[in-house]
Amino acid sequence: MESVTYLSEIDMIIRLGLGFLGGGLIGLERSSRRQVAGLRTHILIATGATLLMLLSIYLPQEFASPLRGGDPGRIAAQVVSGIGFLGAGAIIRLGNNIRGLTTAASLWFVAALGLAIGGGMFLVAGAALVLGLFALRVLAIFERRLFPSGRIKTMVISYKINNPNTREALALMKEAGMEIQSMDINQGSKDRGTRLRLLVQMANQSDIASIARSIKSLDNVGKVEIKERY
Repeated sequence: MESVTYLSEIDMIIRLGLGFLGGGLIGLERSSRRQVAGLRTHILIATGATLLMLLSIYLPQEFASPLRGGDPGRIAAQVVSGIGFLGAGAIIRLGNNIRGLTTAASLWFVAALGLAIGGGMFLVAGAALVLGLFALRVLAIFERRLFPSGRIKTMVISYKINNPNTREALALMKEAGMEIQSMDINQGSKDRGTRLRLLVQMANQSDIASIARSIKSLDNVGKVEIKERY
């Protein structure tokens, strides 16, 4: 007959602490980048996942016969399914751009990390934590240098007339090195003018004020606004 290893309360508290620590390290990295899900969110998810994994081990140990056993993976499977709702909340779409995918992935990652720690896979969980931090910190620097992304801005051009010539403004933006991600136009009734709303990508060294002045100087342009995207 195989021996059964029982978890003591001290073992469970140690594992909860390790889950707290692992989630905290990932959460600190996300908080340093001002992400919607930061330190507290990642700590709660990792610690909660660890607790649920411990619960799935404890219940068969406490209430079932060692011969019948239980399935510790049943609760863990529900954690994997449920974390998708939190991940979806971290994803934001604006035009053709999507933000928050890395944060959503980090939420899923810390949940898996908590399950591994709760299951007693300390060495594997430690290796996964190191790889996760490497991907978030080191590879992020490498990715920015290899694929510079620039800045994403929202530009609103207000014309005084209903049928403006937008080609001049678009040509100026192209000359300034701006890449248009999406474009919407709103024409007012009668003589209320036209609003052109664009999502643009520009280099970090672009002179925003100079670009705005150049577009403002065009015929029939009443107002130019360049804002951070939301």
